[in-house]
Amino acid sequence: MKLKKQVTVCGGAIFCVAVFSLYLMLDRVQHDPARRQNGGNFPRSQISVLQNRIEQLEQLLEENHQIISHIKDSVLELTDTGAVSPSGQLPFRSANGSWVLPFDGRPTFLSVKPQDCQFALGRRGQTDLQMLDVYSLLSFDNVDGGVWKQGFEITYEPTEWDNEPLQVFVVPHSHNDPGWVKTFDKYYNDQTQHILNNMVVKLAEDPRRKFIWSEISFFVKWWESADAHKQDVMRKLILGGQLEIVTGGWVMTDEANAHYFAMIDQLIEGHQWLEKNLGVTPRSGWAVDPFGHSATMPYLLKRANLTSMLIQRVHYSVKKHFSSSRSLEFMWRQAWDPESGTDLFCHMMPFYSYDVPHTCGPDPKICCQFDFKRLPGSRVNCPWKVPPRAISDANVAERANVLLDQYRKKSKLFRSKVVLVPLGDDFRYDKALEWDQQYVNYQKLFDYMNSHPEMHVQAQFATLTDYFSAVYKANGVAQGQRPPGYPVLSGDFFAYADREDHYWSGYYTSRPFYKNLDRVLESHLRGAEILYSLAVAHARHAGMEGRYPTSDYSLLTDARRNIGLFQHHDAIAGTAKEAVVIDYGTRLLRSLIGLKRVIINAAHFLIMKNKDVYRFYQTEPFLETDDRRATHDSLPQQTLIELDSSPRYLVLFNPVEQERLCVVTVLVNSARVRVLTEDGQTLPVQLSAQWSSAVQMSGEVYQASFMARLPALGLAVFHLYDSVDSPMTLRSDTLLRLPGRSQSVRGIDPLPVRSQVADPQPFYIQSQSLTLGFSGTTGLLESIRRKDDPQEVRVQIQFFTYGTRPSKDKSGAYLFLPDGNAKPYTQRDPPIVRVVEGPLFAEVVTYYQHFQQTIRIHNVPGVDGLSLDITTMVDIRDQTNKELAMRLLTDIQSEDTFYTDLNGFQIQPRRYLQKLPLQANFYPMPTMAYIQDSQYRLTLHTGQALGVSSLASGQLEVILDRRLMQDDNRGLGQGLKDNKRTANRFRLLLERRSSSNELLGPVSFPSLLSHMTSAILNHEVLALPVIPKKRGVPPLRTFSPLAAALPCDFHLLNLRSIQNQVNLHTSAALFLASSTTEVGKCLAVSALFRGLDLQLLQPMSLTLMYSAAPLSNSSIISLEPMELSAFKLKLR
Repeated sequence: MKLKKQVTVCGGAIFCVAVFSLYLMLDRVQHDPARRQNGGNFPRSQISVLQNRIEQLEQLLEENHQIISHIKDSVLELTDTGAVSPSGQLPFRSANGSWVLPFDGRPTFLSVKPQDCQFALGRRGQTDLQMLDVYSLLSFDNVDGGVWKQGFEITYEPTEWDNEPLQVFVVPHSHNDPGWVKTFDKYYNDQTQHILNNMVVKLAEDPRRKFIWSEISFFVKWWESADAHKQDVMRKLILGGQLEIVTGGWVMTDEANAHYFAMIDQLIEGHQWLEKNLGVTPRSGWAVDPFGHSATMPYLLKRANLTSMLIQRVHYSVKKHFSSSRSLEFMWRQAWDPESGTDLFCHMMPFYSYDVPHTCGPDPKICCQFDFKRLPGSRVNCPWKVPPRAISDANVAERANVLLDQYRKKSKLFRSKVVLVPLGDDFRYDKALEWDQQYVNYQKLFDYMNSHPEMHVQAQFATLTDYFSAVYKANGVAQGQRPPGYPVLSGDFFAYADREDHYWSGYYTSRPFYKNLDRVLESHLRGAEILYSLAVAHARHAGMEGRYPTSDYSLLTDARRNIGLFQHHDAIAGTAKEAVVIDYGTRLLRSLIGLKRVIINAAHFLIMKNKDVYRFYQTEPFLETDDRRATHDSLPQQTLIELDSSPRYLVLFNPVEQERLCVVTVLVNSARVRVLTEDGQTLPVQLSAQWSSAVQMSGEVYQASFMARLPALGLAVFHLYDSVDSPMTLRSDTLLRLPGRSQSVRGIDPLPVRSQVADPQPFYIQSQSLTLGFSGTTGLLESIRRKDDPQEVRVQIQFFTYGTRPSKDKSGAYLFLPDGNAKPYTQRDPPIVRVVEGPLFAEVVTYYQHFQQTIRIHNVPGVDGLSLDITTMVDIRDQTNKELAMRLLTDIQSEDTFYTDLNGFQIQPRRYLQKLPLQANFYPMPTMAYIQDSQYRLTLHTGQALGVSSLASGQLEVILDRRLMQDDNRGLGQGLKDNKRTANRFRLLLERRSSSNELLGPVSFPSLLSHMTSAILNHEVLALPVIPKKRGVPPLRTFSPLAAALPCDFHLLNLRSIQNQVNLHTSAALFLASSTTEVGKCLAVSALFRGLDLQLLQPMSLTLMYSAAPLSNSSIISLEPMELSAFKLKLR
């Protein structure tokens, strides 16, 4: 500090001496007559120029003097209050015009060792089937295959089963959507409760009858209203093996848009309920309806100790290819796995659908005749015009032979002589009659087949695990082991097409408002879980369990279940009817309000300096929420903090597991705001206007932005005042670039506004890390230059629109069927552009008719200052059959390759394929997509799932919203006409690449900086104002829960409180994820949580159903790269 002062003083002295010397020299030139005579070649014009310069210098000196005295005053003033800003300085502008912030000098970057990146560069295990290669290989020609339209003719020799009979496993099922064309409750009341009530009666009639059930959300609702007798019968059916619970998740999750946090959470919610109420542990996964399949799913199921899985909705060309090579059953391996530790046995259904006509064999016309719900007189018939016939002694021989032919043909597509035949459809078996029609008729067929040895078949009703067990047994391997000769596959199954060029790539974006709300909920749920677990543990530690509101646990349960429900493949997908969307939205809003309450109640307890004075009143919350949403479909309104001369306390919650240095913006009612840290240091504040329109600012509300250093997962306390003297509060400089027409723009004291007529010249904003160039014409981003790079990189943002086809098939909620390439977005008038600059952030806001884009850069060291914060507010409610796209154009030589994430968990390389239609080249982007060459990587991080592609080298394109006026013939019966004003949130990160040795392989990884950027985008700081109290606010202090920093490549996925049978919170589950770094990263859990004792540390399976032996409390746990691990903890 002293050294800095000395340098400043010396520098000032030298400057003054130099100016004074210059003065003296000039003085001599002007007054030396001799010099004038004999050296008269010094022209007067130059002297007058010099005099002007000197006058300017004098003026600068005077201004400098004023600034120095101002700083002196503020330093004196700060010294009086005992407060000093981090280095006792105000922010100041450097010679090049950029703002320099005083900084406390503590490190803000993550330390990374070179060996940390070895895993990312290491060799991968080889797989027989790499989906990237399969896509390159296939011709996607859609040749007519005869009765199996999308396949080929299947033939067999009648003697093939003479030595080893065909084993047929018919698996009755009913696919229950927890919301689609009806709401969850309406489906339950109309159909699902009857299915489960009939199941109890009908399965009990014959022990040979079997059934599988998947959606635990419905099952729980039924269980809670069932009497003890029904519950008992159901429990016996499950424990006796007649009814199998498959997957066991709260829902059958969407796999394109869902984040892995929520996928795991809904799986835990289902599994924990099953374990607590039935003592059941699911063994097989069943996913017949998600619209494409992600490689994340087998990994999660594997970590939950499931041994097998089944998938159905895969591109018809891929199904045909796998059928012809008998590769429909394979070990699904993670692309990043160097060994076989992540392998999970997977069965792919070969035909078009999971309904009865497409499951008994290749000919739907024949299979439909064995769907006995469609017997004449039923409301459902067979489109192929041949109805089923009831089985009688007279026709059983002929019918059994016809059916066996289909079973044999289907079996020819697989490697074992065991065949799986699902028997069901959406909401089937809701009437007792159907149970009789299916089970009685099929039993007659099975009895006939099994009593005729010359047919060489053994047929029976079965559960899914019965089938898988038979496959393992036939191959002589243990459950879940790789049968000899079966292929190993890596990759995923997007995009899905069910026929022709009908690609289901529209739902990656459909209803983006709710896709965004979902992620806000997930971040709140994680934050609430962590704070609740810590608060309960600290209350127990202080002997205050009885005084803490543990009733908040019911709010956590409600939120887990509503967020779980929304992961359903018609919910987050955006493919439900409008009334159902409203139901989902209402549930999500209710849970969001509940979670904010849990967070506030936990924060209240944790920040109390003296816990003895802690009092909880249900009706008097201690803190306000950070924002409010008036309705489920409105944007959040930030809470206004009303200031006066007594302090208002503000608590900031950082949900990220790393210390965070960031800019926080709050709304205040006074321009004279002053912000102090907990220990009384005054912080620099950037004061900006709150704008009610492009040119209108609010006179009552101001934005106050300040830089805060927040503890990992912690709560920091700040004081805000309305202070007459607030020298550290600096005003933003605002410029409005207006189109040629006259527009009245008035600043409101004390925030002036300059305006100018926009010119085509590019303009720039900068921070200490970045300089951004913008087009003078469009007001949109043109270039990025990093501080450490002399090169300005072209990164242009442009907007485009897609229409839909004029012919019969048009885009809808599921399908993207564009009418050719996108057209540039145009509007008659040039946009209004607002440029705001100041010491903490600079931003450019561009107003177009259907969107407004805000690009902001933060002038802080560390992660927060290295990327562009982008918010695109979209409103296309006046459009007809239009989709709005944002395209990034760069000079990055990415060729035909780009990278998208799967579920926020891993990266999947993609290749733009010319042979496929445009819509087939779009992929889900739950959290990020990037393009790269040997020099740069450009990553678009997203705060909501959207569809993305790279249609040309150096491009990334994301669909922001879709408004479609018609149904796309997939059962919904509606278009997408309920668009909302939607805020799409992004972070754009440009990184230099040091090594270009990453060729297009089956695997790629985000950088650590990228992981952290994604974390700060998806887990925003919550600013919670303390409500003023009549009796005054008791002393508060910052809460820093972690005693030691987590390794920067560890992500604390959750700290989930577990209720035992008597509803006591004695334990919590810690979920950790490791990103791609050095093998075997370590963590000492016993020393992790400050002020708490660790009493139990027990490794668990991912959904807590299986446990290993407890570790000693001082154990160090280590995670392999990409590993997800769960531990049961007892903290007190």
